[in-house]
Amino acid sequence: MRHEFIPDHYHITLGPHEPVLSVRSGDTIVTTTVDARGYDHRRERITPRGNPQTGPFFIEEAEPGDTLVVRLDRVEPNREIGWSLSAVAANVVDPEFVPSLPASEVVEWRIDQEKGTATLLSSAFGSRSLSLPLEPMLGCFGVAPARSQAISTATSGPYGGNMDYRGFVAGTTVYFPVFEPGALLFVGDGHAVQGCGEICGTGIEISMDVELTVSVLKGKTIGWPRGENDREIFTVGCARPLDQCVQHATTEMLKWLTADYGLDAVAANLVLQQAVRYDLGNVFDPAYAMVCKLPKSVLQEIAG
Repeated sequence: MRHEFIPDHYHITLGPHEPVLSVRSGDTIVTTTVDARGYDHRRERITPRGNPQTGPFFIEEAEPGDTLVVRLDRVEPNREIGWSLSAVAANVVDPEFVPSLPASEVVEWRIDQEKGTATLLSSAFGSRSLSLPLEPMLGCFGVAPARSQAISTATSGPYGGNMDYRGFVAGTTVYFPVFEPGALLFVGDGHAVQGCGEICGTGIEISMDVELTVSVLKGKTIGWPRGENDREIFTVGCARPLDQCVQHATTEMLKWLTADYGLDAVAANLVLQQAVRYDLGNVFDPAYAMVCKLPKSVLQEIAG
């Protein structure tokens, strides 16, 4: 079944909030999100800032210990102007270089869906121009955390949250562990474009039209978010310091390979150590995010 939902309130925590819509496994949800400062498709501020989330959506079959599958069918900007900050964050440069960073200001970008570009409008770039290909993604989305916690949308964890991974685009399928009855799915924080790491604290922030299809893997328990697209499978680990993110993501990948791909521990280690690729998710927010990837071509070769 296809559900069209127009939000009238938002949350800046992921937690056991009252569901806005109940759906079943296999259903599709069509909805909208506001940008990180709470501005909608008309560029009107309708809710406080802080990665406001649409939802939560209650998936009837989902119970703790299951896995929620979220297929991102469509993720599209729904207005012509996005914004970002202009300077990288102090924590991504050497301490002695911090005084050399420029003041961080809000700059605007024109979003051209027909051309598929985001073009900088700020005069701070001088007489030069800067246009980047659109790569719309969701920066913050996930399910309600364990133990009835309500956790700020500024950070991330096993439940998802503010992972800011540029791979969360249309065509990607994401897997979340379920901690609460109904899973309680939240979506928000759309970016028209974002570099790896979200090193200035923003992508090109914008409101979105979103379409996603949900399903439930009964009795399938995972520890951290997982995902896949046409080219690769991946796992996400969130923590600080960065080495702990790597540990979470790598451990989750090894568990996935042995549980679902028929590899014993030795084979999984041998494959991963030479074929693994890592992507930075977020290195700005309280918890960093690291993505551990493995090409599907390698898995197909192993399968013979």
